[in-house]
Amino acid sequence: MSQPLAWSHRAAGIPETGLRETRTATPSERAAVAQTLDLVSCEEIEARYAIRATGAGRYTMSGKIIARLTQTCVVTLDPVAQEIEDGIEVEFWPVGSLPGVGDAEAEVLAIPDVEPIEHGTIETGRIIFETLAAALDPYPRKPGARFEWEDQASAGDAGASGPFAGLKELKDGH
Repeated sequence: MSQPLAWSHRAAGIPETGLRETRTATPSERAAVAQTLDLVSCEEIEARYAIRATGAGRYTMSGKIIARLTQTCVVTLDPVAQEIEDGIEVEFWPVGSLPGVGDAEAEVLAIPDVEPIEHGTIETGRIIFETLAAALDPYPRKPGARFEWEDQASAGDAGASGPFAGLKELKDGH
């Protein structure tokens, strides 16, 4: 699968003083994000971030994502507008120096959020896409929408039908 936001930077091209970047998704990139994340639409994605070298071929990316998009209400299936603003904080390390994962849970929790620098490239678009995907409301609801459900089988004679109806008859001695 290709990445909807194919934004990247060559590590060798990042100045010693660091890099400040503002990226805005094009209409085709927003359409690809909407399709990949099963959104009604994606009106805006803007990422503002800085990348700075931290030594030993490592880099830190920090910033924020601003997005306006439309999801589907889980109750009414109507469109629901969403605004997302979320922070980014990730380290990029050369593939050979990535931290190992031990068996102890404490060790796993102590490992920073580290992404690989593969082929000398820092994949900022993938990080921005994944951060956006994680920030989405998993159950978007239109304001005031309520789910009211009534089990028709139990609305009348409770237990008179359904998978346990035969057991009820046995219990009642019929």
